[in-house]
Amino acid sequence: MGAVIADSQQTLPHQALAAAAPVPPAAVALAVESKSAGMPVPELKPVALMVPANPSAGMVPLERSRIYSRQFRDAKPINFGKASPRALAVHGVDVSRWQGEIDWQRLRSQGANFAYIKATDGGDHLDPMFRKNWRGAQEAGLKRGAYHFFYWCRTAGEQADWFIRNVPKVEGALPPVIDVEYNGESKCQRRLSRAKVLEKMQVFMDKLERHYGQRPIIYTAPDFYRDNLRGEFQDYPFWLRAVAQHPSKVYPGRKWVFWQYSGSGLSHGVAGKIDLNVFHGSESDWHRWVSNQTAVLTADRTQ
Repeated sequence: MGAVIADSQQTLPHQALAAAAPVPPAAVALAVESKSAGMPVPELKPVALMVPANPSAGMVPLERSRIYSRQFRDAKPINFGKASPRALAVHGVDVSRWQGEIDWQRLRSQGANFAYIKATDGGDHLDPMFRKNWRGAQEAGLKRGAYHFFYWCRTAGEQADWFIRNVPKVEGALPPVIDVEYNGESKCQRRLSRAKVLEKMQVFMDKLERHYGQRPIIYTAPDFYRDNLRGEFQDYPFWLRAVAQHPSKVYPGRKWVFWQYSGSGLSHGVAGKIDLNVFHGSESDWHRWVSNQTAVLTADRTQ
């Protein structure tokens, strides 16, 4: 996610999150359609919202936090044409220690309605800014979630335990994210078989889902997706990196919840570059999705 991994396992930067969540599959996955004339033109209106079979069970009222419009700039702007992320309503960021001190109030006013915060990677590294960023995002009124950078040279169980140990289970948090991608600069250069990759991911995600009561979101990049995830995990929400084309062209047929559309965003409230993301849906879809996640945690706490 564009963050530098600095722990005993991975010591050099990788270029993808933070630049420079048994629940029913209620975690939203919104389908993308395309038109057939010439090059496919992505349809920006969500066409399929997966909800529980009994959506009234355990629900809480929709949480209508204020949505700030996108005011971000971009050091390397891309013209997405009709498929521009600007056409979508709810934008956000992902961050790690490499963004330094963040003025969360200013960042929110620039259009950061949600933030995914680097928590852990491997089985023994905690981002040193995680706890401060976790508090700051909450205090500024952003919806917040935590992500884990998966390390292929540690067991999935160890990594899940480490994440659970460090990321609080709190009502209103977004689903946890597993960041799976290739990192050529990691000390771990192991390339596992597709079957082994899927097995390890499933162990990790199952453990998080049991603990948090939310189905984890899968973040990935095009090359890793092509080799390992195409056609897999159809019941899981995806967060897709696509910084040059719309996800419908890079990941044809894949439903998605979040789109990371830039690794070179610029914003008041943070020094340097920051990853920019957008939710696939309207403001109403966003409030509904957030409410569903809160409902899951509320129900889980009463068991």
